[in-house]
Amino acid sequence: MAISDPVADMLTIIRNGGKAGFAKVDIPGSKIKQEMVRVLKEQGYIKDYKFLENETQGLIRVYLKYVKDGRPTIFGIKRISKPSCRVYCKSQQMEPVLNGLGISIVSTSKGVMTDKQAKEANVGGEILCNVW
Repeated sequence: MAISDPVADMLTIIRNGGKAGFAKVDIPGSKIKQEMVRVLKEQGYIKDYKFLENETQGLIRVYLKYVKDGRPTIFGIKRISKPSCRVYCKSQQMEPVLNGLGISIVSTSKGVMTDKQAKEANVGGEILCNVW
């Protein structure tokens, strides 16, 4: 079966793993996914991640993070830019997620970063997903 949107599949794996209470989830690897997971770790939404080599494309092992009462730190994660409808935004037009409580992950010419970092660097780009 062909995968039409690997980034959306990654977000679904993380969302479902958190709801099921898994300690870790494995995602098929790619550079864009690895950069998105790096941003999630920097922002404190996941504990850690590792890239595991294998004979095909590799795996990204994501260690999920939970708050004290057992709920995942990622309450919601939503794909914004899809293969059928790309969403681009200039740095001045980026809106905060949940009045600043969440982040947008943006693919810019200077790499993958949050919406706040993109505003500081004054670069726009493709809005990949929102996390809160």
